[in-house]
Amino acid sequence: MNPRRTHYTNTAIALHWVSALLIAGGFVLGLTMVDLPVSPRKLQWYSYHKWIGVTVFGLVCLRLLWRLRHPVPLAPSGMRPWQRHVAGVTHWALYVLLFLIPLSGWLYSSASGYPVVYLGIKALQLPDLVHKGKAMAQVLRLVHELLNYTLLGLVLVHAGAALKHHFIDDDDVLRRMLPRRAVRSKARDESSCVAIDE
Repeated sequence: MNPRRTHYTNTAIALHWVSALLIAGGFVLGLTMVDLPVSPRKLQWYSYHKWIGVTVFGLVCLRLLWRLRHPVPLAPSGMRPWQRHVAGVTHWALYVLLFLIPLSGWLYSSASGYPVVYLGIKALQLPDLVHKGKAMAQVLRLVHELLNYTLLGLVLVHAGAALKHHFIDDDDVLRRMLPRRAVRSKARDESSCVAIDE
């Protein structure tokens, strides 16, 4: 059996979990830094937050390129059509948000007059996308926050569904995204699987 038919590749797994950790860290950092008084520490945390956003954006691009050459694994035949449809919509919505959130943060930073200097390296400074403007910055900040909370909601749904499949349905939906050394998937014939159109 071709392992790619029932399990994600090691590269896809690594990209998924690294992205997840960075997203979680960026979200917590974003919630924490806004309440700090103006100080070098606050400015540094904002820089970390921006660096995480740029990194996540790059990882999402890599994930999509990898996915074009490596189709998603087959889903258990026990999944109902509506579940496969919701899973596909949720996955694509996550991809869209992971593009829009860093982009909105970049726009907000530009409108606020604070350029994005990736990793603090001047040669990696991103160009401003818009001119500095207080009103525009306020709107973009709101957009950035709303997109982040939308992402949080989708991530909770995504994680909840994965746990439901693992503990209630007892299928391989979660196991196939775990490192192969950490868990051994149950043997399944390809004939018992159907593709998810994610």
